[in-house]
Amino acid sequence: MMRGAQDRRRRSSGGWVRKSVLGMALALLLPFGASVAGVAGSANAAFDPTAMDFWVDSSTGMGPIKSRIFRAADGNTDRVVYALDGMRARDDISGWESDTDVARALTAANINVVMPVGGMSSFYADWAAPSTVLGIPAGTGSSSGSSSGSASGSGELQMMSGGPGKSYRYTWETFLTKDLRNALSARLGFNPNRNGVFGLSMGGSAALTLAAYHPDQFSFAGSFSGYLNISAPGMREAMRLAMADAGGFNVDSMALPWSPQWLRMDPFVFAPRLKANNTRLWISAASAIPGPGDVTSVMSVIQGMPLEALALANTRAFQVRMAAIGANNVDYDFPASGVHNWANWAAEVYRMIPDLSSNIG
Repeated sequence: MMRGAQDRRRRSSGGWVRKSVLGMALALLLPFGASVAGVAGSANAAFDPTAMDFWVDSSTGMGPIKSRIFRAADGNTDRVVYALDGMRARDDISGWESDTDVARALTAANINVVMPVGGMSSFYADWAAPSTVLGIPAGTGSSSGSSSGSASGSGELQMMSGGPGKSYRYTWETFLTKDLRNALSARLGFNPNRNGVFGLSMGGSAALTLAAYHPDQFSFAGSFSGYLNISAPGMREAMRLAMADAGGFNVDSMALPWSPQWLRMDPFVFAPRLKANNTRLWISAASAIPGPGDVTSVMSVIQGMPLEALALANTRAFQVRMAAIGANNVDYDFPASGVHNWANWAAEVYRMIPDLSSNIG
């Protein structure tokens, strides 16, 4: 597809290793006031009236959860894709709806779009326990916080507050692969098999996890600026800071260090599953060099560059891992410019649509 251009953009192994060290160092040095994972760029706050709210009760105690459904232009129910949000996922609308118009392009390509709403800092995983600090139960208060595409300040002061993922255990993987999947099939007639899933940053890592362990449901997965090597040196602590900043969540409540649950979430570790499943993958990360339109403010550069450098290092490591096991079921795209923002991710969706369209339904 784009292999000639992609090959010209590839760096030496030494280059991405140096980038990895630099990216992790910069991420660790980010102030708590900076938004992390799904952050830079301006928000358009657009609500699409053509979409429908779709509420489904969680079978594992998360209560009723809303998704936004965008119907395919031709009315089919066979072709379905899930769009996962970033670390600052809001409780009222997905960043994919508020900050991009990708749903219009996807529905025009005759693909039904499912946008789960909520899940801030969740990695769309089944957590080990509710998010607490030193085992102290969460208080009363909200952790819904800020927009998944804005730079609205730190959430570390919310560590003791209550709310989603704190007053109860996050069980997003079960919700997406059981409750929502079954409800979409029963109530809308959506095909529960050979769906696609993609996401940015936190959602990119989660998309690969869902595809790895639920291959009957997901035949295609896309990761944009994802953290695909989370067991690399420094990554857990970078995630600790990011999750504390995005709503005051504790990474240790999600999964203990080096536990089977943690390793199960690491795309670098479960890469052989993606090869064995023959899941079609679209993997991308930009160069962290601002391009036209990326410099909307000083903070958009201060935040967006190091975060994308970290994602790029993780994505390059995953690329090497897949090559080492002989996987050829993946397309990579490494744009020559772009930082950690919605403009970058939306452009990547447009490029991905033909490949997605050919590998679902």
